[in-house]
Amino acid sequence: MPNLKEIRDRIQSVKNTRKITEAMRLVAAAKVRRAQEQVTSTRPFADRLAQVLYSLQTRLQFEDVDLPLLRQRPLTAIALLVVTADRGLCGGYNSNVIRRAERRIKELQADNLSYTLVLVGRKAIQYFQRRDQPITATFTGLEQIPTAAEANNIADELLTLFITEKVERVELIYTKFVSLVSSRPVTQTLLPLDPEDFVDPDDEIFRLTSRDGELVVERTDAAAPVIAPLSKDMIFEQDPVQILEALLPLYLNNQLLRALQESAASELAARMTAMSNASDNAKELTKTLTLSYNKARQAAITQQLMEVVGGAEALN
Repeated sequence: MPNLKEIRDRIQSVKNTRKITEAMRLVAAAKVRRAQEQVTSTRPFADRLAQVLYSLQTRLQFEDVDLPLLRQRPLTAIALLVVTADRGLCGGYNSNVIRRAERRIKELQADNLSYTLVLVGRKAIQYFQRRDQPITATFTGLEQIPTAAEANNIADELLTLFITEKVERVELIYTKFVSLVSSRPVTQTLLPLDPEDFVDPDDEIFRLTSRDGELVVERTDAAAPVIAPLSKDMIFEQDPVQILEALLPLYLNNQLLRALQESAASELAARMTAMSNASDNAKELTKTLTLSYNKARQAAITQQLMEVVGGAEALN
């Protein structure tokens, strides 16, 4: 016969676990909203920067512009920036990014290209360090909602690798936020910059809203900035090439910040989903254990009644 105290203790343990997972789900949901607010708040600056860069590039398209961040060089070495989380309990978020990075590493090895890793997040660092992969720099302890200062620190490391010609290309592997239950690891080339990508017609932003009491994500196409061509008779105080060279690092930092924000939102959404599933599982387990407890208790009561009846008959 099952031990009633053991079942009772397990029911209480499962209930306590459910309280923790439910609290973690609510915290993650609140932080996803903050991530959404940060993405939308940085959008005007990104639009204006893209507009200025595109206009300058259009103005200079017939001139011989040779800038380090735009220069295409023959490929011999590539730096991979891999973005994961510092913590777990977020479903397959970390493992999906790491698998994508491993697949890209195998492709580079097949092409006889050397590579180095710049890792963001403790999970990626632990994984690749155990496998003796070439690691140039690591970043941990980032804010749950990434800041521009953190993006600048990472961008400085990438710029150093690229400008000193230690690598000819920098690729970013991160998780693109799709919905609360879906995210997609993607690979994006950060350096050299491509002027044609300054304005992305497929760009979109996510908005976390409530509908019928449930959290839902709406993705909408981001309004493309209105490109106003520079006047042909405009006079620059500085050489337009110098202006373009000064703005390109800002554009890189903005692209990196956006990727970190998408990764953070994906991590939080994955954690919220994982904790929601854990809470549901705990609820179902509590029901199953309660049913088992009631059956065991009923069997114990029946056994006691039979013993009492049997004892009374023996006395008669």
